[in-house]
Amino acid sequence: MKSTMRSLPGTRSLTIARQRLAFHGSADYWEKNYRLGQTSGSGSYGELARGKADFLNEFTRKRELKTVTEFGCGDGNQLSLAEYPAYIGLDVSRSAIRICRQKFANDLTKSFFLYDGTCHVDHAGIFGADLVLSLDVIFHLVEDSVFETYMADVFGAGRRYVVIYATNAKIQGTAPHVRHRNFTPWVEQNFTEWQLVEHVPGPGTDRIRADFFVYQRSIKYQS
Repeated sequence: MKSTMRSLPGTRSLTIARQRLAFHGSADYWEKNYRLGQTSGSGSYGELARGKADFLNEFTRKRELKTVTEFGCGDGNQLSLAEYPAYIGLDVSRSAIRICRQKFANDLTKSFFLYDGTCHVDHAGIFGADLVLSLDVIFHLVEDSVFETYMADVFGAGRRYVVIYATNAKIQGTAPHVRHRNFTPWVEQNFTEWQLVEHVPGPGTDRIRADFFVYQRSIKYQS
């Protein structure tokens, strides 16, 4: 019966409509997701996770980067494949932070903090790092104000590099908690001290594929 219902015309639209009614914002969605025992998603597991880890570990090693901050650490499964000298992970979900605290309880190179863009002020550069990461996050920020605040915090924390792993095109017909953006022109306009120096295809093979976008801060702005 369920398979028959899924094949009926309009069933997908009805499902998406129901999802939209139950959606109350990005942060709320992810807190419920982790609290109910769900994961960070398929992108943080299996071949996609391994592909991201291979790229980022080599990137960090070649440039001899010492500190890494990630805005959106999720359940830490992607992080379990990482080889970073010192790491700070932030996430909007208390449950996700709790999971990471438990998972990496004995790893003194890793620290975790709850992230709330409306309350996040870091003039002292406490979360500043040689490399700042945003992996599989941008297309989950459906609200413009949340997206803009998040991006300001990400680039504000970057000392040398920012690596964003995301799609970069407007794609319609997705779930309520997904909004694909053409974000690179926005970054170019709003963060002129940063240059897009690499665009590397991601490990996925699906039609909707995320890629690596590597930004480097201009030398005169590096601290």
